Amino acid sequence: MLFNSYAFIFLFLPLTLFVFFRISRSSHRLAALWLAAASLFFYGWWNPKFALLLLASIAGNYAAGYVIGHARARQVAIANRRRILTLAIATNLLLLAYFKYANFFISTVTEVIGGHAPMINVVLPLGISFFTFTQIAFLVDVHRGCAREYNLIHYLLFVTYFPHLIAGPVLHHKQMMPQFGFSRTYRPNVGNIALGLSVFAIGLFKKVILADQFALYANPVFDAVGGGAQPQLFEAWCGALAYTLQLYFDFSGYSDMAIGLSRMFNVVLPINFNSPYKAESIIDFWRRWHITLSTFLRDYLYIPLGGNRRGPVRRYGNMMTTMLLGGLWHGANWTFVLWGGLHGVYLIINHAWIGLSTYLRLPDVPGARLLSRLLTFLAVVMAWVPFRANSIATAERMLSAMVGKNGISLPERLEPLIGPLLGGSVSFGGLAPLAALPQRDLAIWLVTGLSVVWLLPNAQQWIGESARTCTIAGSARLLTWRPHVGWGVVVGMLLGVSLLGLTRESQFLYFQF
Repeated sequence: MLFNSYAFIFLFLPLTLFVFFRISRSSHRLAALWLAAASLFFYGWWNPKFALLLLASIAGNYAAGYVIGHARARQVAIANRRRILTLAIATNLLLLAYFKYANFFISTVTEVIGGHAPMINVVLPLGISFFTFTQIAFLVDVHRGCAREYNLIHYLLFVTYFPHLIAGPVLHHKQMMPQFGFSRTYRPNVGNIALGLSVFAIGLFKKVILADQFALYANPVFDAVGGGAQPQLFEAWCGALAYTLQLYFDFSGYSDMAIGLSRMFNVVLPINFNSPYKAESIIDFWRRWHITLSTFLRDYLYIPLGGNRRGPVRRYGNMMTTMLLGGLWHGANWTFVLWGGLHGVYLIINHAWIGLSTYLRLPDVPGARLLSRLLTFLAVVMAWVPFRANSIATAERMLSAMVGKNGISLPERLEPLIGPLLGGSVSFGGLAPLAALPQRDLAIWLVTGLSVVWLLPNAQQWIGESARTCTIAGSARLLTWRPHVGWGVVVGMLLGVSLLGLTRESQFLYFQF
């Protein structure tokens, strides 16, 4: 079941919300259990057997956490607790490795040593990376003494909670489990429902109207290049920019919908996006993009590896290791490793430049912030190419074209205007899939998308101080949400346009991760 489906919007959501608050009148425990059961139904809609896998994972991790916590309370030797923790984490990672990386490992080994080995017929469970990381963080924090709540129903709901289960955000137990114990969570709040519906409408608009539209331009280009086509500069950059905007509106749209849905249940989810394409450096980008994943990688991988405590060489090594593994987390393909490696190199260059500029006391240059923002955006766009490509070869063809290796191709309609002036130095037409698309419409959509991500406030800024989730400064006063008729009309229009545009169900891009 998808957030952007009529079944979810008109059946699952209102029924789940109504029954939750109805049961809450008599029992908070039963209401929490109902929400967990509804979340399992939501997850099992795609494939019921994976709901059983999720339950088994929850039972195993809860038991391991309970044992580790009580061993710590009894002051059992730390070495014994570490053995239990290591076994539990290893079990989680082996489960993830089997479903997500088994065929990747087999194909890689066979390519290196030669020969042939049959692939495993395995289907990747939705959201396995998200609920695996969520539970590993819980186990580590129990071992550290940072998690002390062992309520089984709350833990079950924490892991299965449907707004985040399939595509994030990556939740932390200290953010979520206490909220399931608050009395106010189980009382209907009209303000929260209105606010949640508003944020949901914004997210749905991003997905249905914006992301799915950009997919119509990005997919033909990458599919053609994946089939061996050699794009020219204009076509390659249009395809890369279209995917850059598709990915942003798709994933941030999902995150907005998740935050809005959860708010209807009086539960606050963490912010996952803070206008990442406005970043002025790669460091700034990773503070804005997929914030919950960045936080997890920092707290449970980068810092345990040593962080920045052991000199610059070790620091940069830890940084590169973290980004490579973060890339591999996204998918079983060397393209994701390349994407992570590119960002690792970006971060190393960024940190080195900060150190050098501080040492040399370089003065501020007028326009430097704008230039930094532009360079950061271009670097991010280049890195998204291997992220989207189906192979290293496809990524290589796209990147080569983006630096002008294959020449320049401009829209065919410009030939009568500027063709004679250029004297045959450029071609007109080019890659058939792109040339077949309405190029004027593509230009309009690209300008519109870039204007939205660069100039307008994000969803959290729109809701401003009305939401306790919002810690982002700089909200535009005229665009700040308030519970009045004007914003009701705006939200109604966004929701109406999105529902009318919902002609087909399309999966969210992060479902594959």
